Amino acid sequence: MKVASVLIPLPVPEAFDYEVPEAMALARGDQVAVPLGPRLMRGVVAEVRETTGSNRRLKAVEQVLDDPRLPERTVDFVEWAARWTLSAPGEMASAALKGLRAPRPRPERRVRRVGERAPAKLTTARAAVLEALGERAMSGADLARAAGVSSGVVKGLVDEGVLEVVEIEAVAAFDAPDPDHAPATLNPDQAAAAAAIAEAVTGGGFAPFLLDGVTGSGKTEAYLEAAARTLKADPAAQVLILLPEIALTQALIERIAARFGAAPAEWHSGVAPPRRRQVWEAVVAGRCNIVVGARSALFLPYANLRLVVVDEEHDGSFKQEEGLVYHGRDLAVARARIEGATVVLASATPSLETLWNAHQGRYGWLKLEARHGAAVLPQIALLDLRQSPPDPQTWLSQPLREAIGETLARGEQTLLFLNRRGYAPVVLCRACGHRLTAPDTDSWLVEHRYTGRLVCHLTGFTMPRPKHCPSCGAEDSLVSVGPGVERVEEEVRQLYPEARTAVFSSDTVPDGKSARALIQRMADGEIDILVATQAAAKGHNFPHLTLVGVVDADLGLRGGDLRAAERTFQLLTQATGRAGRADKPGRAILQTWTPEHPVLMALAAGDRDAFVEAEMAEREAASLPPHGRLAAIILSGENGAAVEKVARELAGSIPNAERLEVYGPADAPLALVRGRRRKRLLVRADRDVDLQGFLRAWLARVKVPASVRLNVDVDPYSFL
Repeated sequence: MKVASVLIPLPVPEAFDYEVPEAMALARGDQVAVPLGPRLMRGVVAEVRETTGSNRRLKAVEQVLDDPRLPERTVDFVEWAARWTLSAPGEMASAALKGLRAPRPRPERRVRRVGERAPAKLTTARAAVLEALGERAMSGADLARAAGVSSGVVKGLVDEGVLEVVEIEAVAAFDAPDPDHAPATLNPDQAAAAAAIAEAVTGGGFAPFLLDGVTGSGKTEAYLEAAARTLKADPAAQVLILLPEIALTQALIERIAARFGAAPAEWHSGVAPPRRRQVWEAVVAGRCNIVVGARSALFLPYANLRLVVVDEEHDGSFKQEEGLVYHGRDLAVARARIEGATVVLASATPSLETLWNAHQGRYGWLKLEARHGAAVLPQIALLDLRQSPPDPQTWLSQPLREAIGETLARGEQTLLFLNRRGYAPVVLCRACGHRLTAPDTDSWLVEHRYTGRLVCHLTGFTMPRPKHCPSCGAEDSLVSVGPGVERVEEEVRQLYPEARTAVFSSDTVPDGKSARALIQRMADGEIDILVATQAAAKGHNFPHLTLVGVVDADLGLRGGDLRAAERTFQLLTQATGRAGRADKPGRAILQTWTPEHPVLMALAAGDRDAFVEAEMAEREAASLPPHGRLAAIILSGENGAAVEKVARELAGSIPNAERLEVYGPADAPLALVRGRRRKRLLVRADRDVDLQGFLRAWLARVKVPASVRLNVDVDPYSFL
């Protein structure tokens, strides 16, 4: 008999086996309905095999669903991603079916001519309607506009039976991109990079590249030209462009539409569910050539994926920390390898992992070493706060204030960068020293002066700012400690009341629409001083911006995060790189208490190579990524004793293994989140050790009770 292994969207470690009825034809990737307990579940066929029998009675596949079959390479990718991340393969398959869980768009109501029927009285307006309609079907509103009449004329013809209303299933129309529509003028470095990428695509097979270009060097134009050549060679090819932030998508969509004469498909959490379903169906049918999206776009069922671009590949937003835990950059490389496609990792500040792969020759290394056109890189100065401290309860030193004033006088823009949301990061009691935290969580409450509330950015808990200390009861004893962007903006408005000032953070622009509106205002010169978090440091082009002031350059260097120095270098390079991107020269001023720090000295000198060399040497000495591998195991539960018991059992069950160490268990830095106690164990292994195999063997030795949640994070980016 035939047996089908079916991936069901449940947190179970393997596929379920079902008998295939004799009359049923099944293939890998088919979507089926299968019985599971008392209900039917949707699943994806992972394998169909012949067997001589089974020692257990198998239930039969109920039916093959009418929905499209997942391409075989999509199923390959889902299974690989599950093995790599130690996730349930059914949950990975669920990510690939996400678009199908959305409702279909409502059918479109259109009017059309009923045979040769003519109206009893043919007025001039009615004749215009019939002439505009012809043999087509149109919406009533569109028809009225085309004929230049009121909607009542169309309704009258419908009531008389001359026209009829029909419902037509809404199908997404993605116009074919035209590779020759509006080609950009490229400099020699851009042209060489585009040619190398396009040659790899047309040559076939897996080819990874690092597109390494300074901020403003025109990386986007280079990879769009490569996409154009790809589509010219194969009009059925599909191109995926991944971005770390939804706020960046609209600007890129507009550039793609201008370049190709057709807008791409958009895929991220801000897209309406019916539209996501249309995109999913168009992608699997090969009716959509270019997709721009967030990391989840990796799971779409591409029919002919030829080129994958990961823009700002260094960005930590590509790491998904909750639910399915994975890194979008790493899975993008794997998806391209499985598809036999080309993948381009683009960044002005590549991650050390990507740079290591380029150094080793595993990735092609394409360099853009100068800004596009007349623009030049900004001059970067370190401002020693020990010599020029701000006044008490202020955050901008006198030299930075003077630079802002000079910039305003020239009619140019300033960006003040502080990667800290809200008004103040800590609220404490002067009477007893109590720091306000969220209930059942170790996370401090952040004051937001705009709303008058205290917010936990970890759990979303929010409360009004109290008048009494919740610990000692003292009245009016709570004080705000430290600056957030709202507090810096307050200072800016006092210093420069005539300046047009705005704040750019995820609190002030909570969705893509508001972010696009603010970005457009900044690009149009309607804002003089923008106070911003990292939301403004990623890929935006503000032609009138000539001064970037970093309020606290030391902020990211604090704490014990493995990647603290790397992230700080990347973030400050990106932030300062917003200045001087057009014909006016730019400069950046970094306020710091430690100007002798190697990260800041490398930034000021514009010497990325020196920073990378020093950071690589430290990582190599400790056998840390990219010279080694890490995995984290996080245990959590409401019962702290149960969590502690599982942690001890895990620590006592570690398999013997060479060139591998396990650290912990220890309380996580955030040991209490949403009422759940948290423990962490960290595994470090040499690069050639089968880390996933070790983890599978280890975790199989311990039975974890239902009251304790165990999460595995391969290659962790967060150590909280």
